[in-house]
Amino acid sequence: MFDVGFSELLLIGVVALIVLGPERLPKVARTLGALLGRLNRYAAQVKQDIDREMQLDELRKVQKDMQEAAQKYEIMAGQRVHDVEETVRAEVAQVDQALQEPHPAETGPVPAVDPTTPVAGENPTTVAAESPSSPSIPKVDETAAPPQTGPGHSPVA
Repeated sequence: MFDVGFSELLLIGVVALIVLGPERLPKVARTLGALLGRLNRYAAQVKQDIDREMQLDELRKVQKDMQEAAQKYEIMAGQRVHDVEETVRAEVAQVDQALQEPHPAETGPVPAVDPTTPVAGENPTTVAAESPSSPSIPKVDETAAPPQTGPGHSPVA
C-alpha cells in the first residue's frame, strides 16, 4: 500500500515521542495497533465476500449453462421420441395393411397335384414307380424281431 521504509518509521516514532510524550506513547501505539488489526480483518473479510460473490456468479453461470444444455437435450430427446413414434406408427400401419390383404391360400382352392408328375429336383423314375394307390410309407418286415439293446444284451447277428 504505502512504501514506508525503516528510516521513515524511525522519524515518525521520534516525532510521536516528542509530541505525545513518554507516558501516552505506549497507549497510543496499542490503540493504533488494534485499529490497524481491525482494518486488516475488515479488508480480509471484504476480500472474502468479493471472492465468494465471484464464485457464486460462476456457479450461477454454470447452473444456467447446465439448465440450457438439459433443455436442449430434453428437446432433442422429445424429437427422437416423436420420430420413433412416427416410425412405429408407420410400421404398424404397414403390418395392418398386410394383414388385411388377402393371401393366395384364402383366394381360392389349391389346385390338385398329380402324384405321378415329378417335382423340381426329384428323379422322375422314382415318382413313376410309385402308384397313386400305394402310400409313400416305407414297408417294414414284420417277421423280423426288434433288436435288443441295453446292458447285458449283445446284438444278435
